[in-house]
Amino acid sequence: MLRTALRNVLAHKTRLVMTALAVMLGVAFVSGTLVFGDTVASAFRAASTVSLKDVAVSVKAEYVPGAGGETPATVLDSRLVDRVRELSGVTAVRPSVNGSATLARKDGEPINADSSWQNLAADYVTGTDGKDDRHPLVSGRAPAAGGELALDTTTAEKAGYRIGDTVRFATTGPALTKKLVGIVRTEDPRVTAGGTLVLFDTRTAQSLFLSSGRFNEISVAAAPGTDQHALTKRVRALLPKEGATATSGAELATEQARQSAQNTGALTKMLLVFAGIALFVGVFIIANTFTMLIAQRGREIALMRAVGASGRQVVRSVLIEAGLLGLGASAAGFVLGLGIAAGLRPLLNSGGAGLPDGPLVVAPTALLASLAVGVLATVLAAWLPSRKAAKIAPVEALSSMEASAPARGMRVRNALGALLTGAGVAVMLYVSTLGDGAETNLLLAMAGSFLTLAGTIVLAPLLSRPLVYLVGRVTIRFFGVSGRLAQENALRNPRRTAATASALMIGLTLITGLTVAGHSVDRAMSQAAVQGLTADYRVTNSAYLGLDPKLADRIADVPGVAGATPLASAGVTVDGEFALISGVDPEQLDEVADIDFTSGSAAALGPGRIAVSETYAERAALRTGDIVKGRFDLDSGEPAQLKRLTVVGVYAENRVVDGVVGDLGDVLPYAMDGGYDSILVKAEPGRTAGLDREIRSALGDSPLLKVQSREQITREESGEIDVMLDMMYGLLGMAVVIAILGVVNTLAMSVYERTREIGLLRAIGLDRAGIRRMVRLESVVISLFGAVLGIGTGIFLAWTGGSLTASGLPDYTTTVPWPRLALFLALAVLVGVLASIWPAGRAARLNMLRAISAQ
Repeated sequence: MLRTALRNVLAHKTRLVMTALAVMLGVAFVSGTLVFGDTVASAFRAASTVSLKDVAVSVKAEYVPGAGGETPATVLDSRLVDRVRELSGVTAVRPSVNGSATLARKDGEPINADSSWQNLAADYVTGTDGKDDRHPLVSGRAPAAGGELALDTTTAEKAGYRIGDTVRFATTGPALTKKLVGIVRTEDPRVTAGGTLVLFDTRTAQSLFLSSGRFNEISVAAAPGTDQHALTKRVRALLPKEGATATSGAELATEQARQSAQNTGALTKMLLVFAGIALFVGVFIIANTFTMLIAQRGREIALMRAVGASGRQVVRSVLIEAGLLGLGASAAGFVLGLGIAAGLRPLLNSGGAGLPDGPLVVAPTALLASLAVGVLATVLAAWLPSRKAAKIAPVEALSSMEASAPARGMRVRNALGALLTGAGVAVMLYVSTLGDGAETNLLLAMAGSFLTLAGTIVLAPLLSRPLVYLVGRVTIRFFGVSGRLAQENALRNPRRTAATASALMIGLTLITGLTVAGHSVDRAMSQAAVQGLTADYRVTNSAYLGLDPKLADRIADVPGVAGATPLASAGVTVDGEFALISGVDPEQLDEVADIDFTSGSAAALGPGRIAVSETYAERAALRTGDIVKGRFDLDSGEPAQLKRLTVVGVYAENRVVDGVVGDLGDVLPYAMDGGYDSILVKAEPGRTAGLDREIRSALGDSPLLKVQSREQITREESGEIDVMLDMMYGLLGMAVVIAILGVVNTLAMSVYERTREIGLLRAIGLDRAGIRRMVRLESVVISLFGAVLGIGTGIFLAWTGGSLTASGLPDYTTTVPWPRLALFLALAVLVGVLASIWPAGRAARLNMLRAISAQ
């Protein structure tokens, strides 16, 4: 039977090509994900090793509440450095300063304005040789004076700077400029993954981020053989009781290894889910292929049974054939997966993933797992067809190439499909009544979606008849005889048509569901982003630091500005219920915001008088006229202060202000850094266009400041949805490609199966163009059937599951992007046309006489 299986693989290799490709692509996704996970984990470990090189003990300043938010404690000073250096076993001490600096490109645009955490700044720490081992120079020299700085190679290239250029940057507020004197190399994963790095001399870094003689971190190197834990205890004995922590290098390595595993684990699992979807789609193709092969080899199977082969031997032969196919395709898929693994890191980093560089890591476990998954999926998919082959009686097989499906079998299948679909629909309709995305509700929605999709797949043969008939009416109307033949061919074997279309349906169900849900969320977020905002521009700090109160006056003096209304925020607690309170000038509020008061009005606001949102009023049991004690939390960490407050109004939820609105003078003393959160700008009539450039110029072109129009605010809020959808489309694209291969495979094998029929059609007058048109239309009909099922199912799942976003997005309503769904249908037609090119060409090239004489 092994020889028989080998012979069958070699004899039918052309008919197995598409199946092998489907397995190969599915395994490539799996292997690429596994190799990618190992590669990223290794890169994180390597980066940690570099950063912890020669570090026996690390002393870091703790962050404590301060006037400008959390800031490093100032307990690490030069005296402490000297005391640590004198400890026995210590060979070197590296004190360092770090912070954040946002750069402007040479053209003036800020770099990473929306992710300032990636914009690193530090001091260039020289050793005994005058060099910084962590930042080796590539060109130029180290910064040595207050007006100098250095950049890493990637940052310099990204910003367009060269040695000698003047670099503009900002740390907390106004723009600063310094001369670029050196370019360095760094292994910091935050930088290699898209961040920036600015280096200053130590004195300058201290003046920018701390104070003279102070440090953020002290790294201690020890002599070989020194007990790190004992040394750490001795270092801790030198530290003050509060403000700093000491950790051994071994403990840091363990923690960073845990963190890197956590960083890569969730991402790898997500990618494996999509790889599983691709393989699941491939299972339909494999099962369909072996079902058709067994039907075509009915005589051969009958002869094997006649000469003594048992049913088990037939099953074993088919499964061995499937195993050999799976093994070869999986090996090729693993090689292809290496390319996928290499491309995933830059692809994900383009979306801000922040993954470090590193060589590909090909572990034996990834190879074995990929081969096992591919072989197992192929064998399992071929198991049912092999059982069918074993049950065919020799006489029945000799008398018919393909027996139709038993009526009882179809009735059982239809009943099971109706049961699964009904259960799934019932669960999803129940989910549509839920109002929040709690974990149990999400699990319930996932179960309902799975049942609905599984039921639709099982019912597909039954659904194929009416849907294919309707699509066929269109092909008959426009293409005549070729259209009728295409319709009849698609209806000839509903199971085969359904299995081929289901592969495409799965991908389109997921894509449609994501598209409808993403479009609905995007629309809700876009509306919420500027809900109640009537100002033309909003000025904020990209590093989430307070804005200097003087900036409001400077903006108000810009020609074309009708008004500049500052907003500040702080924490307040009333009757045990916490909320953020927005401080605003009551006389200016109506100029920049449209707040819907259900009782009271904005005009009543003033010192000691507040308005509350409906949600907070319900939580704290407040109403207009109440007099309460509000506890204000001080940003400096000092004890909270109580203020007597009068509730003068209740308003509907609004994105411009927080849960409580009060007078600016009451709130500003408790705001972060004593500054504003934002400044809302109203332009004079006809002066809106280009005003943002004037405002930015008036504020010194600081890279930290964001001057955004209403449209830019909307794009920022909803931009992440578009990025996520694009990534999902890419990940699900593999499943769609495999589905296309399934259509090609079914048509190619169907052409082989109908060789004699095609010859007879040619003999009675159907020309080669008509044959090509017939096969092409059959492909389009099958593709459209899968697309209609997938799009319909996807819309239903998105509609019923959308209610889970209600708690986070009160304005969420399901909106169907009909133009995009129409594009999906058009693409399904294109898929059908492309998938038919090879099978249609092969059918048209058949020799008429040889085809007629084929058995």
